[in-house]
Amino acid sequence: MEKIIDTHIHVWNFNHAVYEWLEGNATLLNRTYDIEEIAAPREAAGISAGVLVQATNHVEDTDWMLHVAATTPWIQGVVGWLPLTDPEATEKLLSETYLSNPYYKGVRHLIHDESDPRWLLQDTVIESLNVLAKHGLTYDVVGVLPEHIKTVLEVAGRVPDLKMVFDHLNQPPIARGERFGEWGVLMKEAAKNPHFYAKISGLGLTAGKGYDWTAEDLRPYIEFALEHFGTGRCFCGGDWPVALLAGSYLHTWEVYRELLTSLLSREDRQKVFSGNAELFYRL
Repeated sequence: MEKIIDTHIHVWNFNHAVYEWLEGNATLLNRTYDIEEIAAPREAAGISAGVLVQATNHVEDTDWMLHVAATTPWIQGVVGWLPLTDPEATEKLLSETYLSNPYYKGVRHLIHDESDPRWLLQDTVIESLNVLAKHGLTYDVVGVLPEHIKTVLEVAGRVPDLKMVFDHLNQPPIARGERFGEWGVLMKEAAKNPHFYAKISGLGLTAGKGYDWTAEDLRPYIEFALEHFGTGRCFCGGDWPVALLAGSYLHTWEVYRELLTSLLSREDRQKVFSGNAELFYRL
């Protein structure tokens, strides 16, 4: 079996943190999701290791993920949250708490929930992002608009040493069947910068077909990512439990495995399934 690292897993527990985006949510997501629930699907999908990713803009969420990582042998890293609008608090939390934790690998903020798509370009946030770069931490970009890509292109100019990854490929226009429009133009531009990476994740939900999406719906967009970012800057994530809105965890990984097996050599496939993630997140 090939080694596969799932670089995008969420856990949330209502007893440990507040998740504002779930308030009033009428879907299956509006409950606690503990790591034990993914155990059987993970084994069925052949996932070797995982990375937990931030689910709310609170340190309580980060602390809960770090606890889960420390008590779950197959979890190798955590992408947490920091108060990026406060550089002093960011530096303090890192130096006093998080840098000494072996699981703390990177940072994310729910920028897609901010009213201003240019939220990351605030001077205070840029200062904090420079702090991340100084400490060798990565940044996950959870963008959903072309404006989010434009924003991080500017961020890259102001924080040149920061490694960033586009979660869910920054929502390619799969549902519209567009090849590839403004998204494509901007992602090609981003791909020219060797510090930008592409996370092949969440694409079943992006397809906008409920449970009825297939490998062929995703193929052009995964091919695009591999062509422009290269097999050295792409890796995969299952986006559990959010992706359950578009089908099972096993189905997601069956599709990714099918596509990458058809598109890549075994050597390149191993980079995308595990090697690139190990390097990016320092696992």
